[in-house]
Amino acid sequence: MKHGKKYNESAKLINRDKQYETGEALQLVCDTAKAKFDETVEMHIRLGVDSRHADQQVRGAVVLPNGTGKKVRTLVFAKGDNIKAAEEAGSDFVADDDTVAKIQGGWMDFDVVIASPDMMGVVGRLGKVLGPRGLMPNPKAGTVTPDVAKAVTEAKAGKIEYRLDKTNIIHCPIGKVSFGKEKLEENFDMLIGAVVKAKPSAAKGQYIKSCTVTSTMGPGVKVTTAKYIV
Repeated sequence: MKHGKKYNESAKLINRDKQYETGEALQLVCDTAKAKFDETVEMHIRLGVDSRHADQQVRGAVVLPNGTGKKVRTLVFAKGDNIKAAEEAGSDFVADDDTVAKIQGGWMDFDVVIASPDMMGVVGRLGKVLGPRGLMPNPKAGTVTPDVAKAVTEAKAGKIEYRLDKTNIIHCPIGKVSFGKEKLEENFDMLIGAVVKAKPSAAKGQYIKSCTVTSTMGPGVKVTTAKYIV
């Protein structure tokens, strides 16, 4: 793969064979982010589990202490008093009778979908549309809940969902380059702590295999996982 001049210059500052301490790695990510926009800092964790087995799935959600730096647009499916609760919590959209048809027609101006349990029959009709985009509400992620107001508040505050992909890696944003090392490190620790707690009982051997942090346009930096190995 060919990279641009800025990427190649940044890559020279990183020892690809070294695993850096968390703070040092995140500082390198900030220092090597050369794009003209505020790049997102991403975290990629390879786990020693097999996602093909149901009892080795790793999935959950966590509220990052410093948020993600992204404005999150929420859509809530609710009935009765929960409609007002969602609106008062600041949800960008609350579903009405036309919402299902709008989404089926291609409307996707939202980032998180939240639903009360009594609305999952309606939301279920959108599985083929929302599922592939990772937007389907799920109890494990806290997006299927009777307390939709709390879910909206947490989503706005920087709640992120983590889950294994087919290659047994978790990919998550942990903030923006403009956050600086300290805030990014706080978010990093919160996420990796949640992943460690979510270790399946069926997982055998080394749980956390490797971890890399990177900015949107920058090179990856390996993070030592010795203190997180369980």
